[in-house]
Amino acid sequence: MNPNAAILREYAAKYNDPVYFEQDPIAFPKRFAALMRRGEASKKDVEVAAVIAAHLAWGRRAMIVRDCGRAFDEMGWKPYDYVMKGSYRCEPCSLHRTVMWSEFAAICAALRDYYLANDSLEPLSQDEMRTRIYCRKSDPKAANKKINMLRRWMVRCDGKVDLGVWENSSPAQLIIPLDVHVHRVAREMSLTERNAADARTALEITQALAEVFPGDPCLGDFALFGYGVSRK
Repeated sequence: MNPNAAILREYAAKYNDPVYFEQDPIAFPKRFAALMRRGEASKKDVEVAAVIAAHLAWGRRAMIVRDCGRAFDEMGWKPYDYVMKGSYRCEPCSLHRTVMWSEFAAICAALRDYYLANDSLEPLSQDEMRTRIYCRKSDPKAANKKINMLRRWMVRCDGKVDLGVWENSSPAQLIIPLDVHVHRVAREMSLTERNAADARTALEITQALAEVFPGDPCLGDFALFGYGVSRK
C-alpha cells in the first residue's frame, strides 16, 4: 500500500466536492446533465458539451471557462442541435489559446458524422475517441489527458462532481487524466517514479491509485488536485 494512502483518502474526501468545481470546464456538461434530468436536454447534448469543454481544458481555469462560454454562445447553448445542423464557425483565429475556430469546426463535423450512425460516444475506445472525434493521429504512447478526463466526467457516479451519465461503463476501467501537474504531484506522492508523462505512466499511476481506491481509481484525481491546491 502507498505510504501516502491516508493523505490521499483525506484529500479525495475533501476535494470531491462541487464547491471546488463551480468555475471549471466540467460545469458545462454538468449544466446539460441537469437539464437532461429535467427532460430539457439529451444525453447527446451532455456528450457534445463534454467533448468541447474537455478539448479546451488546458491553461488557467478562468480562461478555460471564459472560452468555453464563447464556444457555447456560438452553439446557442444547444450543442447537439448545432452539431447536427452542419454549419460551423470555421475561422483561422483563436477560440482558446492555440485552438482555432477551424479546429472547433472539425470536431463538430466529426461528431455529426459519428451521430449520423451512432447514438452515443460511450462505446468508443480511447484511441477511437482520439482519431474519430478529435481528429488526431493514433498514438499508443499518448496520455490522452482530455479523453480520460472526459471519461471520468461521464462515467463516475457518486452524485458529487462527476456526471455518471454513461451507465454501461465501469469506474474501475478509467485511467487517470495525466498532465504535467498531475504527473508532478503523483511523483511527490510516490505513485510513480517515471519521468515521461505518457500512457504507460498514466496507467502506472492509475494502478497505484486503485490500491488506495479499489474499484474507483479516478477518485484519486481529486486527491491529486487537492494536494496540488494545498501545496500552492
